[in-house]
This record gives sequence, structure tokens and C-alpha cells, in this order.
Amino acid sequence: MKEYKIKINGNEYAVAISNVEDNTASVSVNGTQYEVEVEGMNVPQQVKTPRIVQPSVAASSQVDPATARTSSPAATASASAGNIKSPLPGVVLDVMVQVGDAVKTGQRLMILEAMKMENNIDSDRDGTVREIRARKGDSVLEGDVLITIG
Repeated sequence: MKEYKIKINGNEYAVAISNVEDNTASVSVNGTQYEVEVEGMNVPQQVKTPRIVQPSVAASSQVDPATARTSSPAATASASAGNIKSPLPGVVLDVMVQVGDAVKTGQRLMILEAMKMENNIDSDRDGTVREIRARKGDSVLEGDVLITIG
């Protein structure tokens, strides 16, 4: 609200402008409310704040969906093919297994450096290492197959 002291023909008036929309203003003169129309006034357009609407969340049938989806970086592995894929782009720092090695679920297979952090790539199944597609020092992209377990 803006308040002004106005003198007209020697008479002083207390004027308060409370709201301006388009060319109509709500004005109080000495305590009396008026709606006045203003001609030739450049009124800035009011910017409306957008309303944020959150999407509804559907119920999941999974018992513990957070654990099931993010248990380890090897969760990106393809269940049917036995492929362990890179969870993000990076450089292979170390490979802890060789072709023919028997591995257990949760066993560390390699270490991947990504975003200046070391990420453990663990086995998501029991089996035998059939193929190693990434060697120490190799740069890999997200989704690249690193190791195949059969």
C-alpha cells in the first residue's frame, strides 16, 4: 500500500492506494474507500506465481522398493544374460576376478572410478566369470557390459 499527502486548492488529503489492476485502483481518501479509473497509466502486468502440483503416487506391490532398486551398482545387471553393466561413466581402476573364476553374490568384481569416487562393482549372482570386457585403465560409459557371469 502506498500512502500520499495531496494538497488540492489548499485542502490537504491523506490518500492511500491499496490495489491497482489494469486501469482500476482501490483508493482511500481521508478514510473513505473509492474505486477509481485511471486513464493513460502504464500499469505493470502482475506476474502470477505458478502453482506447483505434485503428481499422485501409485501404491507399489514391492515389499521394499528402495532396497530392491538400489541394492548395489550391480543392480544395473541384466538378469537374463548375466551381464554386469557399468552404473555410470568412469575408468576401471582394478579388476579382481579372471575368466573361469567362481563368484558368489555380493563378491567384489572390480572398482570403477566415476566422478572422482571409487565405486565397487559387485556380483549380483552366483556363477562363473565367462567374459571380462573391461580391463584396468579402460574408460567405460553408463550401461557398457563390464563382465559376463554364467
